[in-house]
Amino acid sequence: MFNIKKTLTIAAGVAGALAFGGAHASADTTDYVVQSGDTLNKISAKYNVSVDKIAAQNNISNVNWIVTGQHLSFATDDTTSTQTASTTTAAADTSSTTQAASTTSSTDNTASTSTQTASTTTAATSSTTTSSSSSSETAVLNALIARESSGNVNATNGQYYGLGQLSAQARSIYGGNTADYNDQLNAMKAYIAARYGTAVNALAHSNSTGWY
Repeated sequence: MFNIKKTLTIAAGVAGALAFGGAHASADTTDYVVQSGDTLNKISAKYNVSVDKIAAQNNISNVNWIVTGQHLSFATDDTTSTQTASTTTAAADTSSTTQAASTTSSTDNTASTSTQTASTTTAATSSTTTSSSSSSETAVLNALIARESSGNVNATNGQYYGLGQLSAQARSIYGGNTADYNDQLNAMKAYIAARYGTAVNALAHSNSTGWY
């Protein structure tokens, strides 16, 4: 017997296929016209939508029976897109964290290197200053010796004796009564340190008064 209801349903499905071009996906749902050989399992796999969801949204009671030209409308799953977006975001966050850590580490290393360089420079400057000051004191001390005794450990001038021409009283305090060069030199240094502080000050006094 000719089934008018079934014929009208198929005709409507064909018209829908012509109107929608077979399948049309919107932002939230997919409209699909059943093709020859289609099953709900095939459609489910193609659009990543469960058979039960398609059946529920289209009032299909028998999931094993659909008709060619039948119009189906169902919501698509965004799980894959959501997972991809989540993975991308996580990767971006990890990359940003790694870059920030790398930048911080680089900054810390640069600061440490700068601090070490500054410390080395300060130490070198201090050493150079000390060395220069010591050399200056030695030069001034030699100038005083040359002026007082011309470097002769046996030079005498009344009670004054030796390299630094120290008085008997000074020699009794600081030593330098022997003819030993180092003994007289140390006595002269001790005398200058006690009375003038530095050889530079002693020489300045000698230049001003003719004695120290």
